[in-house]
Amino acid sequence: MDLVIRDAKVIDGTGDTAYRADVGIAAGRIAEIRKEGEGPRPTGTETVEADGLALSPGFIDMHAHSDLALLRDPDHSAKAAQGVTLEVLGQDGLSYAPVDDRTLTHVRQAITGWNGNGDDIDFDWRTVGGYLDRLDRAHGGRGIAVNAAYLIPQGTVRMYAMGWDDREATPQELDRMRQLVAEGMEQGAVGMSSGLTYTPGMYAKDSELAELCRVVASYDGYYCPHHRSYGAGALAAYEEMVDLTREAGCALHLAHATMNFGVNKGKAPDLLALLDGALDAGADISLDTYPYTPGCTTLVAMLPSWASEGGPDAILARLRDDETAEKIRHHMEEIGADGCHGVPIEWDTIEISGVSDPGLASCVGKTIQESADQRGEAPWVTARRLLINDRLGSTILQHVGHEENVRAIMKHRVHTGGSDGILQGFKPHPRAYGTFPQYLGKYARELGILSLEETVAHLTSRPAARLRLADRGLVREGYRADLVLFDPSTVAAGSTFEAPRTLPVGIPHVLIDGKFVMRDGKRTDALAGRAVRRAA
Repeated sequence: MDLVIRDAKVIDGTGDTAYRADVGIAAGRIAEIRKEGEGPRPTGTETVEADGLALSPGFIDMHAHSDLALLRDPDHSAKAAQGVTLEVLGQDGLSYAPVDDRTLTHVRQAITGWNGNGDDIDFDWRTVGGYLDRLDRAHGGRGIAVNAAYLIPQGTVRMYAMGWDDREATPQELDRMRQLVAEGMEQGAVGMSSGLTYTPGMYAKDSELAELCRVVASYDGYYCPHHRSYGAGALAAYEEMVDLTREAGCALHLAHATMNFGVNKGKAPDLLALLDGALDAGADISLDTYPYTPGCTTLVAMLPSWASEGGPDAILARLRDDETAEKIRHHMEEIGADGCHGVPIEWDTIEISGVSDPGLASCVGKTIQESADQRGEAPWVTARRLLINDRLGSTILQHVGHEENVRAIMKHRVHTGGSDGILQGFKPHPRAYGTFPQYLGKYARELGILSLEETVAHLTSRPAARLRLADRGLVREGYRADLVLFDPSTVAAGSTFEAPRTLPVGIPHVLIDGKFVMRDGKRTDALAGRAVRRAA
């Protein structure tokens, strides 16, 4: 063997009881699993003594925003140190492929708050296949820190085919969108995402989405929507996605499946009953969540969709016009904008977590209400000025979640883990650096919401099954040696809201394809990650 991991507590990803064993690795795969007392022990060129440590499959982050971070940062300890060995990119309907030059310019500006503006990135691709190839040859051809799969972003596809208009697609435009989705699937995407509270994707009616989902289904992919509301009408929005994918015959994976805002306090059982009914009727559904109550997005996402028609430059023009800005304020504060999930915005729940302009850093860590009170002005005046001065690049923490909902949903039979980790900003959400150890430490060990074996299954084999990965997600002979060694008694998230970039504890070793990417708690120089393309 190239490597033998000796005396590990193997938590194999099935959910079954852990067992003690030696695990031998050769040529990047698990070559032998020898349970304690079952015969001669494997030997290898190198040995890791794992007594007291659990060995599990690598964790799969089903909702990541590392689309540029993997190209920008070869270290990427934010995810590698958590034991993440695969991230799913292209989320929430907005990413960087497929594009033409015009679309790329708009996308870069629209999601600056998620990924930075990309001035440090050579955007030498335009197709999904080109982006996946770019990941493989990143950092001088050495690859990327962790593996990555990609979802075709429906909002970007719509932008490419018909611009930023709030209208129905013509038959020719719909054909073009179908073609772009088909090409992306053929080039290796695993499915399609939407951001249905983000423009321009939210302008699509269900009939349009269903047509694109049929294309995805023909390639055995899945649809991953950030649906139309996590606030007012959230349950109906979930039901809409269940019905839409049933009609299209497409598998459904619900992104960051939360029930937020005051109107949904204690309502998780209603969502789970809806899903159980659909599953029992034969639907193919899964979901992901992060183990925290606040959300994270951009400040501009809170605006009503009509204010975002035409793209970033049009948004800024409306904000600069006093009469139009007052209409925006009225819609947000008194009616409830669709960008804020149909709920009138509460400025004391909106905390600025990052800005694109360093000169605005004094805003970070404060709610809009706090900044407004310090200035002696109305909160909308503060928010409007920040949107304009930061050119829509500000990110926010939105404190609107409920712990009882978080706990109930994570126990569900189709639950998986997704960090929704935005790595930009002075004060990012701690979920970006802490989601997976938070599940293992707080929710499994400390609170007992799930057993350790169940928790590992949620983070490994379940997402691997959704991604149709035949050789990942289990500790099993013949599978890829994407593995994590962690201490069940100490593993914990280090990141907090006060210190969000603190790395976790209790995860000494992480391997991808049998190569150490974390060793003795420190990042190695290995770039073992590659693009994971849809299985043909």
